[in-house]
Amino acid sequence: MLELLDPKDPMEIAVFSTKSYDRQFLDAAASNKHTLHYVEAQLTADTAVLARNADAVCVFVNDQVDDAVLQEFSSLGVGIVALRSAGFNNVDLTAAKRYGVVIARVPAYSPEAVSEHAVALMLSLDRNIHRAYARVREGNFALEGLLGFNLHGRTVGVVGTGRVGTGVAKIMTGFGCKLLAFDIRPNTACSEIGVEYVPLATLLEQSDIVTLHCPLTPETRHLIDADAVARMKHGAMLINTSRGAIVDTLAVVNGIKSGAIGHLGLDVYEEEAALFFDDKSDEVIRDDVFERLLTFPNVLVTGHQAFFTADALQAIADTTIANIDAFAKSGKPVYEVTQAT
Repeated sequence: MLELLDPKDPMEIAVFSTKSYDRQFLDAAASNKHTLHYVEAQLTADTAVLARNADAVCVFVNDQVDDAVLQEFSSLGVGIVALRSAGFNNVDLTAAKRYGVVIARVPAYSPEAVSEHAVALMLSLDRNIHRAYARVREGNFALEGLLGFNLHGRTVGVVGTGRVGTGVAKIMTGFGCKLLAFDIRPNTACSEIGVEYVPLATLLEQSDIVTLHCPLTPETRHLIDADAVARMKHGAMLINTSRGAIVDTLAVVNGIKSGAIGHLGLDVYEEEAALFFDDKSDEVIRDDVFERLLTFPNVLVTGHQAFFTADALQAIADTTIANIDAFAKSGKPVYEVTQAT
């Protein structure tokens, strides 16, 4: 566990997009060293003013840390924005530097949590567990339509072999799968367990299961587009637990309709900011593309919960408070995000 420092001064911290579980773990990590002001609202240019009187702001993956927000923070005297996440594609780093606002993140909280969830999606889709669960609850014990396939002997393509991708590779090796990988920086930990690095096109063409574990950058946005879907092995399974916009959703919908994609498991969605983390059960979902996804029996969507374990939330809270402690003590967080990160 990351060692927490004693801050020089207590900080007033505005925490956006707060849920009950955030309070539980952040309160324990802060241990009365700082004053946390919890805000249920998502951070936008309109809600940024709620950080008045705050020295620090804490945000989550769908909060908007853009030019307008950072300008407002600068005028309010906010010195640091601490992300409760590893990804920082929602932050305008150029604007942060211009306004003198430090950005910090949690680079690794529990890669095992996300790796295990990715494999859970694979197993659920392969054996139609999500459909069987619904059937049995209605007294339907028929097996028609639930035929699966063995993972043993199948080829799994891992796109992105950081800690999460490497974790998935290790798990799937245990199932007896052949592992292919694509990454601009090959990981020796993967090579040592027999993972073969190949070009992305080769991975798509040969993999029975393609699982995505890369950050969202301009280069990876819509990495899985219509051309990529066309290259995939016909009927392959696609899993995404990284960032929603790595997948061109319309291209994937077309791939499901044509049979090019046999199974789809998503824990993220490119327009998720308007949907995920809130109870929408009494509302009409106005996202037609998302609603179309939910009509397919071979699609399983979870609401960005791959990270959601007690182990991960404790690590996120501890690292977030450690970043703020270090900033209060020295003006520099433990894990600062810069444009070169």
